[in-house]
Amino acid sequence: LLPALGQARATARATACGSNLHQIAIGLTGYLDSQKNCLPQALGPLPGGGSAVIGALFAGKRGILPFYGLDTIGVLGRPLNPYVVDIELPSGADDSTTELPVFKSPVDKGATSTGVPIPGFDSTSSMYTFVGSSYVLNDHGVDGEKTATLVPRGPDGGGGPLPQIANPSRTWVVGTQTIYNYQEGGDRGMHWFNDKRQGSTEANLLFMDMHVKIRVLVPQGVENTTERYTFLT
Repeated sequence: LLPALGQARATARATACGSNLHQIAIGLTGYLDSQKNCLPQALGPLPGGGSAVIGALFAGKRGILPFYGLDTIGVLGRPLNPYVVDIELPSGADDSTTELPVFKSPVDKGATSTGVPIPGFDSTSSMYTFVGSSYVLNDHGVDGEKTATLVPRGPDGGGGPLPQIANPSRTWVVGTQTIYNYQEGGDRGMHWFNDKRQGSTEANLLFMDMHVKIRVLVPQGVENTTERYTFLT
């Protein structure tokens, strides 16, 4: 009985996470219509100076990671928020305490290895707390930041409109952070949906045709295209 109850609760959490993605899909559709087919893009500061579009700033709240504006740019500066959140956003400059539950997945368990080699930031119990959202935009491939996917990379660090997408039903656009668990061949320990299974994790994904799939298998290694999804166009 207890294992069955635990599985039922896990399924309920995964489904609730998928419901968040359905709400995000409604907002994203409106955003694309009003922003000339550009995905939500926000500039963040680069460590070496200058700025560039930072995919993690597409939506959500202020995080705690002290890079790329993730700990300074809050709800007012993350462009998708007003299209998704049916509340009055704060008018003051300090929006650090504003919470946006739709961007907090009930399955979010953080990461045992964030890839940030700084004590206090090398792991986290919540990606929502860490970067401001449990969900992530498909702006680069699992082989690393150098491979732009749905957000073009201009020479000045700016973005641009969506590239032509051959198969919208297979190209994901927003997903749980777990989709990048195996980025560049590593393992961030983001096994949110179940106990770690050897060589795989799972993700909930919103696709460009605005349908949602839950608990999609994410294979170990650098795999930009699988039987169920692709990062590429």
